[in-house]
Amino acid sequence: MPAPLRERADVSLRTAARELGLRPREFELAVQIEEVRTVPGPADRTRRVHRKEVERIKAAPGFPGALRERLRVMGVREASALLDISPSRCARLARAGCFGPVSFYVNRYRTVVWLYLAEELRDFAENNPQLLAGRLPAGLRAGLEAGADHRARRWRGRRVGQFTRQAADHWERAAARASVLDDAVLAAAVPDGGERARLRALRPCFLEVRNAAEATRDVLEDVCLAEGAEEIRWYRFLLDADLETARAAEVPAAACAAREPGRGPAEGRTGSSGAASGEGRPHPATARPVAGPPATPGPRRRWSLLRRCRPRPGVRTAG
Repeated sequence: MPAPLRERADVSLRTAARELGLRPREFELAVQIEEVRTVPGPADRTRRVHRKEVERIKAAPGFPGALRERLRVMGVREASALLDISPSRCARLARAGCFGPVSFYVNRYRTVVWLYLAEELRDFAENNPQLLAGRLPAGLRAGLEAGADHRARRWRGRRVGQFTRQAADHWERAAARASVLDDAVLAAAVPDGGERARLRALRPCFLEVRNAAEATRDVLEDVCLAEGAEEIRWYRFLLDADLETARAAEVPAAACAAREPGRGPAEGRTGSSGAASGEGRPHPATARPVAGPPATPGPRRRWSLLRRCRPRPGVRTAG
C-alpha cells in the first residue's frame, strides 16, 4: 500500500474528536465506553482511531445528536428525575450496585460526585420497575444498612474491563489487574521484583488529570485503588491467572530461541564452569522474565498520572 494511504488509515484521538464534533471530555467518555473503538498506535502505546471507524460513526442514523445522547451523563438529582424517584432512593440504588457510574468529578468540597449514563438509567428502569417503588428487597436493605457502597468498585471494574479488552497480551492484561492494587498487596501477590517492574511499565492510565490541586489529586488517587478484602481478593485471583498464562506463553518462545540454527548448546553461557554447563540455571518451565531491577522498599510509586495510596479520612462521596 502506498505511503500516503497508510498515513490516512488511522487518525489521532484529537483528530477523531474534532471530526466527530466532540469536546475532549465527551470523547474520553466515548472511548472509555467504547462508543468509539480505538486501535494500538505507535511504540509509545498512544491509541488511534481507524478512519473507517470515524466514517462509520458519522454515517450512523441521527449523527451527531444520537451520539451525544448516548454520551449524556447526569448526577443523582437529574438521574432521579429521569427515573421519577426521589434523589435519596436513587442514591441508595446506586450504592447498592443496581447501576454503576461511568464517570465522576471532585467538587470544591473534596466530594466525589458520581455521573451516570442516561441510556443505562433508562435500561435499568425498563428492566427493573419493581425497584422504583415500594420497599427495597431485604438483601439490598441489609447491604445498605451494613454500609455497602459499590459505586467506586463498579467504576473501577468498568475501567479495568476496558483495559483488559484492549490489552495486546497477557502481560498487559495482568498490568491492568495489578494497577488497582497498592504496593503492599502487589508485593505479596507478585514476589518477583522483575515481574513487578514489568507490570509497572505496562500499567494503564486510569485518569487524565488536568490542572488539579494536590488535594483533588489525592481524592482521585483513592478512587482508583481497590478497597475491601473481597475486591482485593478478586483482582489478585485474576492477576494470578493472567500471570500464569503470560509466563507459560514465554516458555515455548524461549525454547525456540535456544534451538535457532547456528547457535551452539553453550552459546551465550559464559562465566563459571557451572554457568557454561547450565548448572544452577532455572529450567525454562519455571523461569520468570525479568524486565528491570527488583523493586526496593520506599515511598509509594505513582501509577500513571496518579499515586496509588490508601483512602484518606474525610473523603466523602455524593450521588
